[in-house]
Amino acid sequence: MPEKIIVIDEGTTSTRAMLFDASGTPHGSAQREFRQHYPGPGLVEHDAEEIWQATLACTRTMIDKAGGAANIAAIGITNQRETIVFWDRTTGRPLAPAIVWQDRRTAADCAKLKEAGHEPAVQAKSGLLLDPYFSGSKIGWALRNWSQLAEAGDRLAVGTIESYLVYRLTGGAHVTDATNASRTLLMAIDGDGGWDGGLCDLFGVPMRLLPEIVDCTATVGTTDPELFGGAIPIAGMAGDQQAATIGQACLEPGQTKATFGTGAFILSASGTERPHSANRLLATILVQENGRRSYALEGSVFVAGSLIKWLRDGLGLLANAGESEALARSVSDNGGVYLVPALAGLGAPHWRPDALAAISGLSFASGKAHVARAALEAQAYQAHDLKAAFAADGVDWADLRIDGGMAANDWMAQDLADMLALIVERPEFVESTALGAAMLAACGAGLYPDLATAAGTMRGRATRFIPALNDAQRKTRLAGWQSALAKILT
Repeated sequence: MPEKIIVIDEGTTSTRAMLFDASGTPHGSAQREFRQHYPGPGLVEHDAEEIWQATLACTRTMIDKAGGAANIAAIGITNQRETIVFWDRTTGRPLAPAIVWQDRRTAADCAKLKEAGHEPAVQAKSGLLLDPYFSGSKIGWALRNWSQLAEAGDRLAVGTIESYLVYRLTGGAHVTDATNASRTLLMAIDGDGGWDGGLCDLFGVPMRLLPEIVDCTATVGTTDPELFGGAIPIAGMAGDQQAATIGQACLEPGQTKATFGTGAFILSASGTERPHSANRLLATILVQENGRRSYALEGSVFVAGSLIKWLRDGLGLLANAGESEALARSVSDNGGVYLVPALAGLGAPHWRPDALAAISGLSFASGKAHVARAALEAQAYQAHDLKAAFAADGVDWADLRIDGGMAANDWMAQDLADMLALIVERPEFVESTALGAAMLAACGAGLYPDLATAAGTMRGRATRFIPALNDAQRKTRLAGWQSALAKILT
């Protein structure tokens, strides 16, 4: 039986295919960037045909590296979750631009629905808030504004990126996994709920256009043999943040992953009971396996790695991003300097898009090392605020497992452990999203009996950061942060 796994990782700016063995060891990758289209302010689109061609090329490269299709046990797919594609069922070709998760064209539509009092009911069913980030309002807008979609009639199919790729790879399977479906605003996520008629009506989306919702470890079909020289099962799918959480083996309640990229995405497993947030956190499906759902709470920080980039490119305080760690270590403390990184407003749990960034506590004794340290400290403070919100919603963090570009910073990782009073783990293999999709595919292919076993075997080793700060020091620093934060929230 073949034991190699191909993972297709569809990001926002590039397509990547990776080759894994059954132990989770990577054996190569191929990547192609694709164009970003900005037809107007707040509008972000992709060419889904370009994504398909890039996916084919990268996947073929990895299949060749594996020695051919016969050596591949399964293909797993992970993707940018909320981007939506419109295509022709007969040809598989896109009928319109893909509307990207960053696109804000439906902001006014969402605001009207919120003003009309629909958000509590939407959140109760979907676990999400009324925001153009999610797919439902994008679909409704496209159906109203792009005439070619109406003209397509029964030929029109709609889905997120993984759904579109499966359709093209198999020659017609129209499915989506439960994690991606749970990010559309169209799904009732409780129990065994599926597409919700009331939500679909609210956003003007006919249910007949939508794919079938399946398990994350389901074998949804096989690839057209002409594509890769043989039929390969497609047996694992999840949205990127869920896949990263799985790749970090965060499956039990309280196990929490944080991806520190441009922003920070934090998901905490909550078990088989769907959580309900009173603190504007998102309830989402973490994984669906054998028809059984487990859930997570999710909170997003708008500014993380982008803060360091701004210090480098905007202010010229850093020669490179890596310099921030050395600068932070060069001073014994922050010198009373605090940086509230609201450069794009504040995300969870504050939800203040109008907030502006601020640096406070400066004096003649302050230098760029204090500012750099304050920027790194801000990541721990923001995480602390989120942890409090998660705990208030009944989903406290048992530990924190980090990945993403900023996670390579040892000083920041230790500071997270100190300020959260939690053990922080960073895996040696940091591509947690792709690894999570590989775990799902390995389960779907029968290489492991269940996801927990796959995760326990495939995750690999991790570096642990142990809290070393005393309570008094922690409280003093947090008091300084709360004071700085209060100044911009008033």
